[in-house]
Amino acid sequence: MRRRPVPAALLLPFALLLTACGGNSSAEAGGTVDGKGSLTLDVGDQKGGSEAILRAAGELKNLDYKIKWSTFTSGPPLLEAVNAKAVDIGGVGNTPPVFAAGAGSKITVVAAFHGTSKGDAILVPNSSKLSKPQQLKGKSIAVAQGSSANYQLVASLKAAGLSLSDVKVKYLQPADALAAFTSGKVDAWAVWDPYTSQILQAKQGRILTTGEGVTNGLSFQVAAPSALQDKKKAAAVKDYLERLRRATAWVYGHQDEWAKVWAKDTGLPYEVALASVKRTNATRISVAVDKPLIASEQQIADAFTELKLIPKKVDFADFVDTRYNGKLPASTTPARASQG
Repeated sequence: MRRRPVPAALLLPFALLLTACGGNSSAEAGGTVDGKGSLTLDVGDQKGGSEAILRAAGELKNLDYKIKWSTFTSGPPLLEAVNAKAVDIGGVGNTPPVFAAGAGSKITVVAAFHGTSKGDAILVPNSSKLSKPQQLKGKSIAVAQGSSANYQLVASLKAAGLSLSDVKVKYLQPADALAAFTSGKVDAWAVWDPYTSQILQAKQGRILTTGEGVTNGLSFQVAAPSALQDKKKAAAVKDYLERLRRATAWVYGHQDEWAKVWAKDTGLPYEVALASVKRTNATRISVAVDKPLIASEQQIADAFTELKLIPKKVDFADFVDTRYNGKLPASTTPARASQG
């Protein structure tokens, strides 16, 4: 029996929302300029990302510098812009920095956030006979190359005693993967929230396994080394990170309010946005860029090097700057409990 394809109307928001995790797309430059003064901080962002959360939490008031926003559809092109000095700082997931480092990009991780990995999932259609990850052997799985879902797939397969060579990997960006999944062209889809919430809310699939316990649940703010070498910009980065940390904490106590803003900003249905906020977004806490974090990211780098998806060995410690840690808790501090 053929599965019904997802309505075209539902595809549009996701074409706009290829979050910080992966992809190959470009930037939409020239967002709202906030603040005053002669210094401008160029910030890379994504739909429903840092600008939206800062604005919703009231953290864009009384800025002593200007912020020029550039909106990207995903992490890799954002980091390309950081490498090219077109962007001073921007937010991405746990895997794009590894690929950027492997490509020799000039990037520096300056801040980290730890959340649950329950929104990072391998989904299967409701009609699928698969009930455990071990049964994925020989099956086709859609995933965005270089994304956090790419590593989640690798780690989940390994936990099940399998490897990438045991499955048929279809490297597809989320909008294409969504269409392939809902039309039955792939057996499973490795992806992240809010796609996970979209599929569950639309009752178009179910979770086979999640990244909980197999991936680190980290996301980062990544800066251009040239910006950090500029004393005035480095001070602006410090202020920006403090505001972003407060805004991230604000989400936990204002989940419904943030879901409404996020839905409006991205075009997501409110129910999907709220489910994603409860399952994933509200669990994030600010943590230090420390040795356990570096070791965890090194594991990801080594895994992709071994798979020959990264051309050379990466020493992740060379791509971090701990100056903004302050008194933040260790990166291993448990995330907030998911309510999804």
